[in-house]
Amino acid sequence: DAFQAFHINPTLVRKFLKPLLIGELAPGEPSQDRDKNSQLVEDFRTLRKTAEDMNLFKASPLFFSLYLGHIIAMEVLAWSMISYFGTGWITTLIVACILTTSQAQAGWLQHDFGHLSVFKKSSWNHIIHKFIIGHLKGASANWWNHRHFQHHVKPNIFQKDPDVNMLHVFVLGDTQPVEYGKKKLKYLPYNHQHEYFFLIDLPNPDCVNSSSLNPSFPALEPPALCRSQSQFSIFSMMSKHLQHCQHGRVKRGKPQRLGNNLCSGRFLESHWFVWVTQMNHIPMEIDSEKHRDWLSSQMAATCNIEQSFFNDWFTGHLNFQIEHHLFPTMPRHNFWKVKPLVKSLCAKYGVKYEEKPLGKAFVDIVGSLKKSGDLWLDAYLHK
Repeated sequence: DAFQAFHINPTLVRKFLKPLLIGELAPGEPSQDRDKNSQLVEDFRTLRKTAEDMNLFKASPLFFSLYLGHIIAMEVLAWSMISYFGTGWITTLIVACILTTSQAQAGWLQHDFGHLSVFKKSSWNHIIHKFIIGHLKGASANWWNHRHFQHHVKPNIFQKDPDVNMLHVFVLGDTQPVEYGKKKLKYLPYNHQHEYFFLIDLPNPDCVNSSSLNPSFPALEPPALCRSQSQFSIFSMMSKHLQHCQHGRVKRGKPQRLGNNLCSGRFLESHWFVWVTQMNHIPMEIDSEKHRDWLSSQMAATCNIEQSFFNDWFTGHLNFQIEHHLFPTMPRHNFWKVKPLVKSLCAKYGVKYEEKPLGKAFVDIVGSLKKSGDLWLDAYLHK
């Protein structure tokens, strides 16, 4: 099911897998799949086939064209304002808001192409993905793919999901805090993590290797990062930095330009990104591998946010996190169509389908961090 979820042309990909085949387990050999509900697995595959028959995996060119257009329009408007009005504080604040919005939306759009959910050919998706995340965001497509797909395969699973490897900055879930507490591990005062979460979410530079300040994306080691870069990715990332250099020369006023950079591309956008991406996962179950079926494992680690035009736009349709995790190659504008089918299947097998308001989702992040921090403190002092 995981293999089917991530590949838009499984037949082609299987050709590359043939040399890697070692063998198959005999029917009587132990298997991690043995305890899974075979009927639930079969019904989920039927649901996916239904979605395919409904053309829910077919993207709307108009939707993504308009989406990219509104991002480019904001970028052009922001730099035109600087060129025309200069770098006064009023202009800087307005431009900061515009660039924050455009960069956040570019982040959601690169996510679509990274998941191969726009074009029918993988190569086309990869090319546009490199352009958006590199040229518009100044980050690496290879780095993003390396990390993000591990997260999707095993969300909220320690040692397998890099997004819950917080590099000793946070303790998450119910088991890790107790484990750290018993071992008397105290890299930071975790009982205050719900408070310093607001401070740790600092501006993350375009250079993705410095992203360790961003709790959602711990740093990749420099050698690994260098090896992962393609020439196209490096060129795209450089072009983003050249944009900043060129526009910085239009008008003098270093303090204003510094404020613009910090406010738009680093601080505000970083908060926007982290709060949206963590609201679906941190409050959910975070534990070791339990070898669940595809549906059950994704439902345990993800939740939805109520639908509205604003929520859809503000979160890049990540308010449909459940549907996105079950069908990562499905274009986001079709999530609302498959949602009733998913809810029906969950109800049939008693699998919890969690959905909440946007405000409550943000509050739950802090509450979850506080709960885990308290568990750590109790174990640290008394166990």
